[in-house]
Amino acid sequence: METKNLSDASFAIDQLRKYAEDFAEVYKSEKEKRKELQDTNQQLARYADDLNETVSELKAVHQELRESYLETIYRLVLAAEYRDEDTGDHIVRMSRYCALIAGRLGLAPDEVQTILYAAPMHDIGKIGIRDSILLKPGKLTDEEFEIMKTHTIIGGKILANSKTKILQIAQRIAISHHERWNGRGYPQGLSGAEIPLFARIASLADVFDALTSRRPYKEPYPVERAFHIIKEERGEHFDPDMVDVFLQNMDDVLRIKTEVGSARDVSLSDFSLIERE
Repeated sequence: METKNLSDASFAIDQLRKYAEDFAEVYKSEKEKRKELQDTNQQLARYADDLNETVSELKAVHQELRESYLETIYRLVLAAEYRDEDTGDHIVRMSRYCALIAGRLGLAPDEVQTILYAAPMHDIGKIGIRDSILLKPGKLTDEEFEIMKTHTIIGGKILANSKTKILQIAQRIAISHHERWNGRGYPQGLSGAEIPLFARIASLADVFDALTSRRPYKEPYPVERAFHIIKEERGEHFDPDMVDVFLQNMDDVLRIKTEVGSARDVSLSDFSLIERE
């Protein structure tokens, strides 16, 4: 019996020793795994930091490229119309009026931004119109007016076949911003919703700023008279929805006009919508 007890005790001790060894191996293995996991986490953290830094650098480069792109567009527009010293203010005001109308119509923010950047190119085709017509202080002859109208076609050709959305929209605006809601505009005689939406917006914004700005052939109209003309042309020259939104936001329109700068208003007894506008 004693021999059996000693044998059982020895077996138990061997089992305990084996369990202890196995536990030690498991502990060692788990410790190594924890160390590997910690090293992996640290490596992932370094990768994440590197990735965040790379993303930040890419964003900065993208922003710089975007700003350079937009500045290039703006300077090209100024170069095309450098003969008019008021062009810079006109471009800013007109494009901000467009963005205001687009936003109040409920267009998405990216669409509002697109027209803000595209609208300044609406008259880029005037680079092909000679000074004697473009800067003529008096009324254009029928022949001169026909030549003036070609700036829409010229602008369309200059901006054609671009892969960028802004220039694609700018091309539609350049061609169609002199179309009229009633179909009596140019160059294609489009009417109503046939006229691209952005061109309808740009048409109203461009006319209002032209009316309230000094030009070689006229003094600026008082804003009250300009607003009245816009209202009279609702459903004729302009999309009725555009006119409604524009007139509902006159305070914002005047704020933009004041912020960007405007020519001195004068009191003239009779104003009407000039054809070349």
